[in-house]
Amino acid sequence: MADIIFANARLLDGRTEDGLPDHHLRVSGDRLAEISDRPIKSQSARTIDLKGRTLMPGLIDCHVHVCAAMTNLGLNGLMPDALVALHAAKIMQGMLHRGFTTVRDAGGATYALVEAQKSGLIAGPRLVIGGKALSQTGGHADFRGRYDTTPAHVQADRLGALGRICDGIAECRQAARDEIRKGADYIKIMANGGVSSPTDRIEFLGFAEDEIAAIVEEAEKAHTYVAAHLYTDESIERAVRLGVRSIEHASLIEPQTARLMKEKGAYACPTMVIFWANKTEGREVGIPDHAIAKVETVLARGKEALDILAAAGVPMAFGTDLMGVMHRHQSHEFLLRAEVLPAIEVIRSATVVAAELLEMEGEIGILEPGARADLIVVDGDPVGDLRLLTEQGRHMPFIMQDGEFVKQDE
Repeated sequence: MADIIFANARLLDGRTEDGLPDHHLRVSGDRLAEISDRPIKSQSARTIDLKGRTLMPGLIDCHVHVCAAMTNLGLNGLMPDALVALHAAKIMQGMLHRGFTTVRDAGGATYALVEAQKSGLIAGPRLVIGGKALSQTGGHADFRGRYDTTPAHVQADRLGALGRICDGIAECRQAARDEIRKGADYIKIMANGGVSSPTDRIEFLGFAEDEIAAIVEEAEKAHTYVAAHLYTDESIERAVRLGVRSIEHASLIEPQTARLMKEKGAYACPTMVIFWANKTEGREVGIPDHAIAKVETVLARGKEALDILAAAGVPMAFGTDLMGVMHRHQSHEFLLRAEVLPAIEVIRSATVVAAELLEMEGEIGILEPGARADLIVVDGDPVGDLRLLTEQGRHMPFIMQDGEFVKQDE
């Protein structure tokens, strides 16, 4: 395929406050080959004059569940695998057309979906997966109600199940090793109570400390890391102290623990939009009452948590955690964060910071020679108006992934 030259663009990846105006970028194959403040000349390349539009790296969402076809996650885990896979394909396609070229699945997706996307069977973002999230009995990935006597392993074998149950150090080690064997890029654990699970209150602590330490050790042996579902300050402090690197949600964090995160080099991945969506339309889309009752606890403190994390200098990656029909709200996370944080910081969360969390620095989330040719063109200035990154990609006339156009409206 001939090289592509994007001419007269404002380049914006978050490394500078306002980007680089009047620049030119050449794509060769699946990589960015050249960037210049002077016109790039080529006899064979196709040139697209962006006339001052903004050229950005493809967006990155670090907390999705592509297998969450239903808002009731217990029922989702009972769906036939084929149906879940077809739902996942549609969910992923929607993400790609919003400009998200890479996503980190935080529980549920299997390596088969990774291969399906890589081979072109599914049009969607590049998948970074944690496999099935690990949960103790009665933890956040145990969706059996109080009267359900189904053995824990039955649902975990299904594609629609977001997690698997393991209890005790030996089982935790085996489960972590097994998920890595199956293709997990990192390990996800449920180390705190949650909103959607039926029997654990928000303040519940998931796993004993020696179980978490064992899982962290297994991840480190595989040269990867652990991400943990965490809301309360108590749960975050113990997880960070035990070596967990990626703190999901972090809604109830306090300043001292945020400073500990900074000291330990941990990342936060807040997910404001899922709580907003649950409160806004939870009942009408089938969220159980027990889950909606828990939402207020974490939603009320979410914005304050962003302030606390920012003050401590903790890097924050972009995450959404949506499910079912609520996936369409993915880009609304930009606007919710912008109520607290500067727009450029919100953009960084979905570009350079997200790439660092995924340990893919220099590959994605950045505009520099050698990086993957994942690009979006935005009509206007997203730093001045983050709404340009919303509305289902309406303001993105060009979307490119690995050097191939996903969308091109000239």
